[in-house]
Amino acid sequence: MAHRYLISQDSPCLYITLVTKDRHPVFRKDELKEVMCKAIDEARKYFLLFAYVIMIDHLHVLTSRPSTTSEVLRTLKGITARRVIDYLKENNYASSLAKLKHQTRDRNYQHSLWQTEKNVLEVYSERLFREKLNYIHQNPVRAGLVKRAIDYRWSSARIWAGCPQDDEPLLIDKDLIYWRKRPK
Repeated sequence: MAHRYLISQDSPCLYITLVTKDRHPVFRKDELKEVMCKAIDEARKYFLLFAYVIMIDHLHVLTSRPSTTSEVLRTLKGITARRVIDYLKENNYASSLAKLKHQTRDRNYQHSLWQTEKNVLEVYSERLFREKLNYIHQNPVRAGLVKRAIDYRWSSARIWAGCPQDDEPLLIDKDLIYWRKRPK
């Protein structure tokens, strides 16, 4: 079992937002959200995942920071982009691939899933963690996709609410957090 994670100045969490290139709605279909969940799960070998939501053109995650912030970002962006672009190629999503195309880069990349800016906030307190957790889970409600956060399949809201489904698309490491203050 992994060690308990204490949110502090010495072990901040990362609140990360990744936005698709030109806000292209890549994750409109559930099958692509499923691919994204599997890719995030694969990336979890390198960090703990505390919360997530996948929207049609972006995602939010709360993760641990086991090494550097740039290492977590590189891992998360790299694995997810590779899996989604491979899926689009294998399933002949030519119009989506065309929207993600760019000039070939030094490593022979032809497509970019994510915009290049870094949208990362280090979270040092339990109060800020809970604020970001609420923001993540309320995202589909604010977007008008569901009335209650727990009704949106592609987030960790049900797990945090204590009512996970048997077929959750992605598990999280909520139980590894060591809370200094008892959660409300």
